Amino acid sequence: MVKPLKKLKLQGFNNLTKSLSFNIYDICYAKTPKQRGEYIEYIDEAYNAERLTQILTDVSNIIGANILNVAHQDYDPQGASVTMLISEEPVVAQDLSNTEAPGPLPESVVAHLDKSHITVHTYPESHPVSGISTFRADIDVSTCGRISPLKALNYLIHRFESDIVIMDYRVRGFTRDINGKKLYIDHKINSIQNYLSEDTRDRYQMIDVNVYQENIFHTKMILKEFDLDNYLFGTGQKDLLPTESKKIKKMLRREMAEIFYGRNLKKGLRV
Repeated sequence: MVKPLKKLKLQGFNNLTKSLSFNIYDICYAKTPKQRGEYIEYIDEAYNAERLTQILTDVSNIIGANILNVAHQDYDPQGASVTMLISEEPVVAQDLSNTEAPGPLPESVVAHLDKSHITVHTYPESHPVSGISTFRADIDVSTCGRISPLKALNYLIHRFESDIVIMDYRVRGFTRDINGKKLYIDHKINSIQNYLSEDTRDRYQMIDVNVYQENIFHTKMILKEFDLDNYLFGTGQKDLLPTESKKIKKMLRREMAEIFYGRNLKKGLRV
């Protein structure tokens, strides 16, 4: 059990780096090559660089960060990336002057970056035979200072309507209190799950693997139930025979289970 921390009085800047990395997966069934191609096109449009930039802007607002710079790119044939530099405090413009005086020192020019950033990369793909298609988004939020990326979790999970989420949170480095004592974490955390809303915890099965002495926290989530109609692209369950619906459900569950457990399951294994 992690003991709650008192309000910290620090010596100078908070040098702790808090990193949240997670993979978000969306699974779909697209029967024909044409439908699979249309699914990839849909994902590329729904999560293109411009829309991903807006999502990361919302994340910055949630965690109280200030955006310094944005780089984004759509890829051919598919996928997109966005990288956003952020700071904890508002950026104060440097006073411009031609007076005979030394210019600013290097640290005063770059210190406002705070070594903080948010990135997202997307990976749509399709199985060439089975009709199963997946969309993966890799998101990294790294902050230095007081702000924490954990408050953005609920927004991101709901925004992507994910089937599977695999999250890692780690606090790195150390800062010092006013007496010079090193502090390796500045907030209480027992589990990433405690930062998720009740409706999210109800919808997902979750597994934790935490290493408290190393300030490493890992949580995996998979939907407990799903409606097949939400996973059929270009068709509906009413257009399928009962045997075909059953077969597709089984393939979808196997795909989810393999991603969740990180390994290929044996054929014939019930999932």
